[in-house]
Amino acid sequence: MNKDSTTQVSAAEPFEAARDARTQARRRQLLAAAVKVLQGKGSEQMSMQSVAQEAGVSVGLIYRYFTNKEDVLRSVIVGVLEDIDARVPAAILAAGDDPVDRVAAGFDAYCRVIAENNEAAVITYRESSRLSAENRTVIKNLEMGSVQPLGRATQEAVEAGLFAPVDVDLFAYNLVLLAHGWALKSWYFQPQHTVDSYIRGQLGLVLSAALAPDHHTEYTRYLTAKED
Repeated sequence: MNKDSTTQVSAAEPFEAARDARTQARRRQLLAAAVKVLQGKGSEQMSMQSVAQEAGVSVGLIYRYFTNKEDVLRSVIVGVLEDIDARVPAAILAAGDDPVDRVAAGFDAYCRVIAENNEAAVITYRESSRLSAENRTVIKNLEMGSVQPLGRATQEAVEAGLFAPVDVDLFAYNLVLLAHGWALKSWYFQPQHTVDSYIRGQLGLVLSAALAPDHHTEYTRYLTAKED
């Protein structure tokens, strides 16, 4: 590649980045509209027209981003799982080398993704059965992958003797269910808890049960409830 070609490529990069950012922003806008429609109508009654109307755009624009309404539903669900896939491992890594801190950080991040995508998380449970078998397999594999970082951190805690022997897979999935509980039972939890107090309370419960007895005093920061 000659110098002029290299200059042209370099000059094009900011424009491509800006275009990609606009594309992602538009997709987020359309999916946010789809979530509102799905909440009110469900996937069977949702149409591309209804999503376009909610988003304030033309139907033709919707079809530039999504093939059909199943593609829209799939993208709503996948978006939550991809957010989990990005943020949970990053939180675990940032927590350092202590396995218990890593479990706590992963659970914290998982809960916050669910809280930020509360409606989409509920739609995942309510509407995923409407997807094709192929798309359900995609969702299942993504969900299984989202649990693995929590499972690895739990295994590290067991191997370090910080946790009593536990069924690692069961423990990791219990953390996931507790995280989803914020969305599924929001009518009950949200009048009494903030996201922060919910995370602290659930961590206190699960860690008090999982920690080896002689390590409880090391982790009182998780076991002692604090008021907001």
